Amino acid sequence: MNCFFVTDLHGNVNAFSTLFQLIIQEKPELVFIGGDLLSGGFLRTAMHNGDMLTKVIGAGFDQVRRELGDSYPQIFIIMGNDDPKSEESLLLRQDKQGLWHYINQRHIRWQNLDIYGYSWVPPTPFHNKDWERYDVSRYVDIGCLAPEEGYHTTPVVLAEVQNRTIKEDLQELAGSASMSRAVWLFHSPPYNTGLDRAPLDGKMIDYVPLDVHVGSIAIREFIEEHQPLVTLHGHVHESYELTGIWKEKLGRTVCLSAASTGKALTLVRFNTEEPDAAQRTQIS
Repeated sequence: MNCFFVTDLHGNVNAFSTLFQLIIQEKPELVFIGGDLLSGGFLRTAMHNGDMLTKVIGAGFDQVRRELGDSYPQIFIIMGNDDPKSEESLLLRQDKQGLWHYINQRHIRWQNLDIYGYSWVPPTPFHNKDWERYDVSRYVDIGCLAPEEGYHTTPVVLAEVQNRTIKEDLQELAGSASMSRAVWLFHSPPYNTGLDRAPLDGKMIDYVPLDVHVGSIAIREFIEEHQPLVTLHGHVHESYELTGIWKEKLGRTVCLSAASTGKALTLVRFNTEEPDAAQRTQIS
């Protein structure tokens, strides 16, 4: 199946408009959107984010659906660590209307593919902890805040925030199922790859050097153990500029990143029968 993958558009109206136009022109069968849909930060109000989800993203896809009719692609979407979980209900509402599949911590069988989604990332220095989990243990990198130290936009169970890990989530979501035809839509990249490199060279806190790799150990271990067909990643915007790498293989798994800096739309096109031939382009 011919697929589009984008991520980390952060409320960029022009990038979303370009995506809508390309879907109409090229008619991909599947479209994956890897989170950080909205503009984050303390100054962004719920009204702004709600308008973005309904009047820009939702309305845009609805227009695409009207234009394409039966050729409208299957849309798979998750949130990212910069998206307030308080807006998740809007994504779920549009899921029920058939506009897209909201797939965080879900599995959908689509034709001959198993499609999974997962929004959570390891602890960051940022204060919104809606989509942050401990990775493989209750360890937090130097300079980062623990999940219970920030704020959440929806009620949480403190014991879960303090003890739940990405590793446990992935084990439960995958179970014992075969991953040979699985596409995983992650927000975080796997740890210590060309996809998770942050611009932290030479930086220290209290004389301790910061790790320049900020991806998830649990996600890397999961990929190495289960070997899904394709994994899709974002989150670390600067990684491609630092490494020149957006496509990497972990065993048989093809790992693709569409994260980037700048305002242009970064689009990864791939075919599920030949993911090694994926192409990445920036479109103004």
